[in-house]
Order: sequence, then structure tokens, then C-alpha cells
Amino acid sequence: MNKRPVTILIFPLLVLGLFSCSPKNITGKYYYENEQTLNRIEKSYKELYHQKPFTVAFTAKDFKTISLEIITDTLSYIYEFSLDESRLADTLVKYGLPAPGLLELIREMQSIRCTWVNMLDYYVDQKKNNMVFMSVKAVAVNPFSYKKYYILAYFSQPQSFDKNGNLLDKRATRRLRKINGQTFKRINDKVCYTISGHFR
Repeated sequence: MNKRPVTILIFPLLVLGLFSCSPKNITGKYYYENEQTLNRIEKSYKELYHQKPFTVAFTAKDFKTISLEIITDTLSYIYEFSLDESRLADTLVKYGLPAPGLLELIREMQSIRCTWVNMLDYYVDQKKNNMVFMSVKAVAVNPFSYKKYYILAYFSQPQSFDKNGNLLDKRATRRLRKINGQTFKRINDKVCYTISGHFR
């Protein structure tokens, strides 16, 4: 039996599959599949951060070890903990962080393999604003991306984008806004993403 037609049919399907797995499609799919959890992480992180500035990142592939940076007026303290260590909760209490809320935040991050969360200040017309940054190891979104991270930026206000979905500096200009030297693409009016070789 001649099997050549089968081979001819499979190749176009593979090509279509590759196009359907573009970064935009993959990141958007991950975002909408995990939207409620991501929104809870963003909201609770902002509330906790305003009580005491901190960042948290998972540092092991099994998502059982975290790096916690606690920011004070004079110094930043960086600790590494296994999630089952009692000294994690003790350290949170020592620095005035609400342990139940932060431990729940960590559990939410772990549940969707969110690697890191942070707050970043930015300025528009000399007015200070802030955004929440989250990173996800790309392999959690796309099994073919081992050395990349998807960075999600959450803005408090709707942003402006060009016709290709690139984040603009402001509505009145066509200049692209770069955050940490990178351009971002639209997911919705307040959330956009980029792909990076670093999680922060």
C-alpha cells in the first residue's frame, strides 16, 4: 500500500500546530486558564506588599524552596527556606509580615507554578505608579521552552497598545514603552507579557 499521501497530510498539520503555539497564544491560554488564581495572587501580593515590602521566588524545580527578600528602610534581607521549615513562619512574624496571608500567597503561586512576584515603580507624566510583575517558567506553559520565562505585568489602569498589541508609552505617542529594557505585548487592557531569559 502506498503511504505517501498520509505523510503529505501530516506535514501541514505539524506546521499548523507550530503556528497555533505562538507565544501570544500560549501565554494567553495560560493566563485565561489560570486567570482567577493569577488575579488572587496579584491582589493579595499588593495588599501584603503595602504592609511590608517583599518579593518571593521559587528557586528549585520541585517548587518546594523559596527565596524571600524582605525590604526595610535601610536594608534588604534575603532568606532561603524549604516550605516545610518552621523558621519560615517565625521569620515572617519577626519582620511583621502576616504569616497566614503570605503562606497562602506562596501556596497559590505553587499551584500554578508561578516562579516569582515583585512590585515595580514607573512614572507617567512625572506621576508615580506601580505594577505587579509575575514570572512563570516557560516550560510550565510550553514544554518546548526550557530556558525562557513568561513575564506578566499587571497595571492598575488600562494601558495603550498599537495595532500589533505592543505596549505604548502613552496614548498620545506611538513610542513603545520598555520595562527593564523589554517590550511587552497585550493580553488585555491591564495585563501584558514578554518573554525573557531571566525570571526577574
